[in-house]
Amino acid sequence: MQTPIPTLFMRGGTSRGPFFRESDLPADVATRDRVLLAVMGSPDRRQIDGLGGANPLTSKVGIVRPGSRPGVDLDFLFAQLQPEKDTVDTTPNCGNMLAAVVPFALETGMVRAQGEESTFRVLTLNTGMACDITVQTPGGRVSYEGDARIDGVPGSSAPIKINFLDTAGSVCSGLLPTGKVRDVIDGVEVTCIDNGMPLVIFRAADVGRTGYESVAELNADTELKARIERLRIACGHAMGLGDVSAKNYPKMTLVAPPRDGGSLTTRSFIPHVCHDAIGVLAAVTVGTACVLRGSITEGIAVVPEGLARTVSVEHPTGEFSVELELDPADPQNVTRAALLRTARLIMRGEVMVPASIWKGDKQ
Repeated sequence: MQTPIPTLFMRGGTSRGPFFRESDLPADVATRDRVLLAVMGSPDRRQIDGLGGANPLTSKVGIVRPGSRPGVDLDFLFAQLQPEKDTVDTTPNCGNMLAAVVPFALETGMVRAQGEESTFRVLTLNTGMACDITVQTPGGRVSYEGDARIDGVPGSSAPIKINFLDTAGSVCSGLLPTGKVRDVIDGVEVTCIDNGMPLVIFRAADVGRTGYESVAELNADTELKARIERLRIACGHAMGLGDVSAKNYPKMTLVAPPRDGGSLTTRSFIPHVCHDAIGVLAAVTVGTACVLRGSITEGIAVVPEGLARTVSVEHPTGEFSVELELDPADPQNVTRAALLRTARLIMRGEVMVPASIWKGDKQ
């Protein structure tokens, strides 16, 4: 016997995965996690017995419910799974999957369109981060077709605007969890920063690389990956995160001077696999480092002047632009971060899990 669970399979930004109503999943967290592992087919490198795409970017799940606080329209819980692990991590955020939350809620009747455009406030339960998300809703229905393009996704789609309201210290104690804009940890100069995603940013040259290597080259570079993991473990302690050996954060980002007209070049590990692009909140956090005096990006990043700045973060498959606004009284304080994403409903239906894992009761 198998248990059917209603789901919409969606792309959010450069990620994808199944989205669920919270009420359609087990209330017990341990049972819910076993269900999600079965849904995705983890642990298995190919995820052959589930919906996972054999990559961390396609091993993601969205769980949505009506807002539980005044002024909040929707609550969103993101779950990161890994192909070869039996872990379900709901600690970090995912700005890419976030782009599909409002379309999912509109498709399922959780919220109603407001006109040609619809804006809803979403609270990410992982870290308590809030944002306003605007989608195109002509005729009262979600529009997925349009002229907006994001690198890492073929073709064009309707734009989805995300305006982050409070991203600093999403998981860590603050924007700069070590209290410094630059540290030397395990012999490497780094900036430890969290403006939506805990990151360790360091110069590619400081670990003997150019920063322009391909994703395949970096994923095959076992020496570099071992070096980065050693640094990650040390930085985790310095950032107040404890032992991060079994955690998906902090993410590790190599930086180098731009070479395609952007602000700087990046190569991101999430945390052990090199990202084909860069995560939304990782891009926001890298962009923030670029506007902070004294950070590791100083002398590398090319950033415009002024209180409103657009930082173009180059990545292996293109670039990601982030709009940042600085506090006039304290230019080291970023007051707003905004960006553009796209999303698409790929499939709707029911995903089946063995009844031995869950019989469909809500306990």
